[in-house]
Amino acid sequence: MPVRGAAASPPSHYPRKPTPTTGIDGNRMDAASYLTQVQSRASVRTRSSSNGSSSLISYASTLPQFDHHGRKRSSSDSAGSDDSNESTRSLTWRGLNTSMPLSSAVSATRPVTRAFDVDFVPNPQDPYSLRHSEYGYDIDPAHRTISQYTPGDDLSASEEEPSVLVYLFTYVSCQSLAYRNPLNREFQLTQIDSCLVATDALLILIGHLRDFIGKRLFPREYAHLKPSNGYAPLYSDFDSFYTRRLKLRIEDCFARPITGVAARTATILDRTPSEFFHDFTFTGETTQALNISSYNYLGFAQTRGPCADQAEEMVKTLGVTAAGGRNDVGTSDFHVQAERLVAAFLGTEDAMIVSMGFATNSTSLPALLTKGCLVISDELNHSSIRFGARLSGAMVRQYKHNNMKDLEQLLRECVSQGQPRTHRPWKKIMVIVEGLYSMEGTLVDLPVILQLKEKYKFYFYIDEAHSIGALGPRGRGVCDYFGVDPKRIDILMGTFTKSFGASGGYIAGSHALINALRLTSHSQNYAEAMAPPVLSQIVTSMGSIMGPAALAYVPALAKLPPHLMDGREGQDRLRRLAFNCRYLSGGLKKLGFIVYGHRDSPIVPLLLFSPGKMGSFSRMMLERHKIVVVVVAYPATPLVASRVRFCLSSAHTKEDLDRILRATDEVGGILGLKLSPKGPRMDVEDVIRTGVQMVRDSELEPYRP
Repeated sequence: MPVRGAAASPPSHYPRKPTPTTGIDGNRMDAASYLTQVQSRASVRTRSSSNGSSSLISYASTLPQFDHHGRKRSSSDSAGSDDSNESTRSLTWRGLNTSMPLSSAVSATRPVTRAFDVDFVPNPQDPYSLRHSEYGYDIDPAHRTISQYTPGDDLSASEEEPSVLVYLFTYVSCQSLAYRNPLNREFQLTQIDSCLVATDALLILIGHLRDFIGKRLFPREYAHLKPSNGYAPLYSDFDSFYTRRLKLRIEDCFARPITGVAARTATILDRTPSEFFHDFTFTGETTQALNISSYNYLGFAQTRGPCADQAEEMVKTLGVTAAGGRNDVGTSDFHVQAERLVAAFLGTEDAMIVSMGFATNSTSLPALLTKGCLVISDELNHSSIRFGARLSGAMVRQYKHNNMKDLEQLLRECVSQGQPRTHRPWKKIMVIVEGLYSMEGTLVDLPVILQLKEKYKFYFYIDEAHSIGALGPRGRGVCDYFGVDPKRIDILMGTFTKSFGASGGYIAGSHALINALRLTSHSQNYAEAMAPPVLSQIVTSMGSIMGPAALAYVPALAKLPPHLMDGREGQDRLRRLAFNCRYLSGGLKKLGFIVYGHRDSPIVPLLLFSPGKMGSFSRMMLERHKIVVVVVAYPATPLVASRVRFCLSSAHTKEDLDRILRATDEVGGILGLKLSPKGPRMDVEDVIRTGVQMVRDSELEPYRP
C-alpha cells in the first residue's frame, strides 16, 4: 500500500520485512545493532568532548511515532518494496516490525549539517530527515534579520480591502466546495470561479429542510435536538445549525490527526471520510507534509537535543509530577529557580508560573479585580481574558481593535462618568491588550497606550501569549520590540506553549503584586504545580536565548553544551524567525494576495473571504503540494473574512517558504484569491529571486500596511 511522502519525492512504500541498514563503519546490520553502534560512538564523543551528546533514548525518540497500522501489514504486500529505497527504513524494535517513512523533500539534496548540532550522529543511509524534518538546515547569513520596531511604523488596524463586489458575492454566494470522493480520494474540483453550485441561502434552506423532514422520518437520529422526558435538549437545533449543516461539509479540513511531533514537518494519518463526513476511517497510510499550521515560533518542538535530554534527566531526578498545588506541597527549588529566570528574562522584579496557559488569565484576573472595578478590553482579546474578567465581577467595556482614538474616547468617558447610577469613582481601571493578536497578526500600539497611561492613570495588563519569544531583538516580547522598559507595564502575562515548546504560563510584575497573587490566585491554591519536565523545557529553551546570564538563576544549565549556553543558537533562532516573517508576508503581498497583520508577526493571515473556498484551499495545499495549513471562518472571524492562517517558525528554511509561495500562487490563482487592489503584481519566481533583498530593504523603511 503506497505511502505519500513529502511533496517533491515520489511515493514510497512501507517495507513489509526488516531490511538491513548500513552502519557507521559501512557494514550492513539491522536497526538494533545500528542503534547500539550509535550509542557506542556517542559515549566515545561524550568522553572526548566537553559538550557531550544525546543519549540513546533521546536519539531513538526522534523516530516517528510507530503507527499501529504499520505493525499489522501482511507480508503479501511486500512485492512493491525495495530494500535499497532510501526514503524508507524498517526497524525491529522490542519485537515489533515497524515501518516508517523518513523522506524529506526539502532536504533530500542538501549536504549534512552540523551547525549548532554538534552531537548529531547521522544515519549514512538517510542523514537528514531524522533531525531536519524537525528543524530545517539553513546557515545562510542572508536569511537572518532582527525583529525590531522602526520609528514611523503604522501600527493601526487599518486593513487592505477588496472591491465591494467581493463582499457582495461573499454574502450572496458560498462558492463550490471541492468534493473529495471518499472511495478513490481524488479531487473532483469544479471550475470554482465560473460555476457556483450553491448559495448561502440555498445551503441554509436545504439544511432546514433536512431538519424538518429528518425529525419526522428519522426521529431517533434527531432525538438529541428535541425535549425528552421533560428535559430540554442540551443544545438546540438552531444553535447547532451552522456546525451540523455548514461546517460538516468541510470537516476533513479540521483536526487532522498526526503522529510524531508537529515541527517543521508533520506526519498526518490518512483517513477516508464517510458519505456525509460524519466519521472517518483510517487507511493505515501516512502523509508527510510541510507544517505551516503550528505555534512553534522558535522551533523548540523537537524530540532530541539538549532540551529533550534535560527533560529526560529531570524525570529521573524529580519525577513526572509536582504532586500538589504551589501553596501545598508542589513547590520545589526548581520552581523557584525557574520563576527567577523568567523574571530576569522579562526584566521584571518577580514572576509567577502557572501550569496552564488559559488559566493564567482566567484565574489571575479575578484575583486582581473585584466588583466596582472597570476593565477596558480590546474587542479581539482572547477568550481567557474575557472569561477571567467576567469571573472577577468587574464591569467590562470594549474598544475597537487597536483603535487608539476609540480607546482614549472610552477612557475619557469612563473616568468622567464613574460607575453607573452612583457615578462614584472606579475602584480600579485596567486596560487589557494582547501583544500580538493571533487571528489578525497585528501588534499592540504600545507607545501610544503608554502615553494614555500617563494621562489617565490606569493599570496596564499585556497578554504576551504569542509575542513572547517571537518579537524583539532578544525575544523578550513587545517591550523588547519597542525598546520600552518592562517596569512601565504593571502586569505582563505570557505562555510557554508557542515559542518555548512547553506548556503553562506566567504573570510578571512587582514583588508586591506577585506575592499577593501567590496567596489569592486559584492557580496557586487549587491547581497542580507545573511538572518538572515541563519546567526543564522552559528553563533550557529560555536559557539558550539568554546565554551565560541564565546560569546565575539556574545553575543546572551549566551542563548544557557551550554552543547553547553562550546564546548563539537562541539568537540564531530569533533572527531566522524574523527573516521568515518578513519574507513570507512581503512575498504574498507582492503576488497580489490580501494579507493582514504586521510584517514582523509570525502569524500571517491570508484572506479567502468566501467560506466556500476554505475547504478547497486546505485540500489543494495538502493533496497537490503536501503542505498543511489552518483555515478559519465564522464565528472565529467575521462572516465575510474567512482566512488561512500561516504560522511561521524558525525551523522553516527559505526553501520551505519558496515552496509555500509557489503553492499558494498556484492554488490562489485557481480559487481567485488575488484580490489586492494594490499593484503592480509580480511573478512568483521574481518574488523568490528578489525576496531576500526585499527583506533587507524593509529594515530601513517604516512599515505601511
